[in-house]
Formats: sequence, C-alpha cells, structure tokens
Amino acid sequence: MLIDSIRSLFGQSQPTVETPRVDGAVDPVHVAACALLLEIAHADGEFSEAERAHLEQVLARHFELPAEHGKQLIEMAERERRKAIDHFGFTTLIKSKYDIGQKMVLAEVMWGLVLADGKIAEHEHYLTRKIANLLDLEPGYLSAAKAAAAKGSA
Repeated sequence: MLIDSIRSLFGQSQPTVETPRVDGAVDPVHVAACALLLEIAHADGEFSEAERAHLEQVLARHFELPAEHGKQLIEMAERERRKAIDHFGFTTLIKSKYDIGQKMVLAEVMWGLVLADGKIAEHEHYLTRKIANLLDLEPGYLSAAKAAAAKGSA
C-alpha cells in the first residue's frame, strides 16, 4: 500500500508485537488500545499508582486478561508507545476493528484513566479529545463517555 511505502521511507511502521499471550497470540488491537491508554496516563508527566491500578483493572475486565498477562500487555504496549512517532498507527488499527460502541467504551476508559488520580491535567484533556477525534468519535460521544467515567469513579 502507498502509505506503507511512505512509512518505510521514514522508518515508521504499524505497531508490532513480539511477546505472546496465553494462547500464543497477541491481539494487536489490544496492544494499540493499551498504548493509547498509556499515552493518556503519561500525558501529565506521571504514571501514578492509581492510574496503573485502573489500567490493570480495565485490561482484566475488558480484555479478560489475568493480572500477569495484563502486566505483560502493559509492557508490550509501553515499548510500542515509545517507538511510535504519533498516534496514527494505533488509531487506524482501532478504527478498522472497533465499532462505535467499542470506541465509546475505549473513550470511557480513557476518561476513567484521566480521572483515576483525582485531577485532570490540561494535556490529558487535550490528548483525550485528540485521540477521540482520530477515532472519529463526535464531541457528544466524548462528553457522554466523560460523564459515564465520572459517574463510575464516584
């Protein structure tokens, strides 16, 4: 594909995953979603224990991963996040695999992560809106996701 050729010129590629999960395969969509969540968690310059605990709970609940495999996924996603030059590869993969309902759940999880440490940094707010926009979520959906996350964390 043309975009893959352009990416190869600049050394950018789609997120890759090397470490296997329980069944021997890693779902690249899970890695992409986790990488975006880690990006949100790091947006204020700190990945707090409250944020880590929230992320681990989310992975267990939404991806049905045992705690140890959730930690491995976080490690894989962190490597991918650090290698990525932007969010495009992650959001493109998620857009191609997630329906609107799944994207809404991801947006709610993003807001839950932002709210996990009890404060909303300006860059967390900006980045959450930016990622939602890249996922083609309309502002009304994002507002609903924020409200649902706030209600769930109360």
